[in-house]
Amino acid sequence: MIIITVPHEYNGKKLDRFLRDQFPKLPMSAIYKALRKKDIRINDVKINENITLKASDSLTIYIKDEILYGLNSTNDEQKDLHPIEIVYEDEHLLLVNKQPGISVHPDKHANQDTLIDMATRYLNQNKDYISSMPNTDLPALCHRLDHYTGGIVIIAKTKEALRIMLEKIKNREVKKYYQCLVKGCPSPMEGELKHFLVKNELKSRVYMHDIPQKGGLTAITKYKVTKPGDIVSHLEVELITGRTHQIRAHLSYIGHPILGDDKYGDRRLNKQFGVKHQCLWAYKVMFDFKDAGILNYLKGKVFETNNIQFPIK
Repeated sequence: MIIITVPHEYNGKKLDRFLRDQFPKLPMSAIYKALRKKDIRINDVKINENITLKASDSLTIYIKDEILYGLNSTNDEQKDLHPIEIVYEDEHLLLVNKQPGISVHPDKHANQDTLIDMATRYLNQNKDYISSMPNTDLPALCHRLDHYTGGIVIIAKTKEALRIMLEKIKNREVKKYYQCLVKGCPSPMEGELKHFLVKNELKSRVYMHDIPQKGGLTAITKYKVTKPGDIVSHLEVELITGRTHQIRAHLSYIGHPILGDDKYGDRRLNKQFGVKHQCLWAYKVMFDFKDAGILNYLKGKVFETNNIQFPIK
């Protein structure tokens, strides 16, 4: 435990900025982990968010000295760090290939390093980026992927890039393509699925319906069979609307659930293949922009990853 009084020059500054300056070897993941566990107190009040400081605030920090000061490079905080795979980067955006089993943001897996933790840690190695982004909540996610879905995630490095990307995703000017393995083989070999999705918060799942439902949302998914098989087929899927669990629920609804999906899938088939998470990967994005302001240089660009980790071909 350590107690620090906030000096006047940090009045109005963010907590993480202050901690980075005081403890240069402290990993960002350790800061966010301490916040999630409420291991930081301000004026003897437990906090769980990156708040703005006031001069003379009293910080009580319950982080081990070896982590605060980087005394032991083999400590658990260092060993547990996941490498981040960069698909594309420029001054405004960072595209990374997320691995299954990593959350994009804190959730029920709160004691684990999240994708935004990793991106923040990666960007904080760049001192020019740190100095240009004081007192912000950047980097920031432009969209999400499920915990056990792999693939490309777009992360904004600037506020203007975040604003534009959120608008473009809402307007369907960002096209997202997935690869997946499914039970059986859909017929026809190519098609568009359009149904009505209803979310059940209590069960943490969604349901598809043929006709409009109260509280339901239109869900549109395009698919194409790229490698047919009697037991398992390989599909490319284009996500037209971006609803919760949309691809997983849609393919399950037509009788071809994703291999490895425990929530919407065939558990006997999953066990037969020894697959423990859904074989679904967001492998390609296309920026189909009309007018994207400072991001116009990305109009028509396609970004793709070949690092798709499915247990079977």
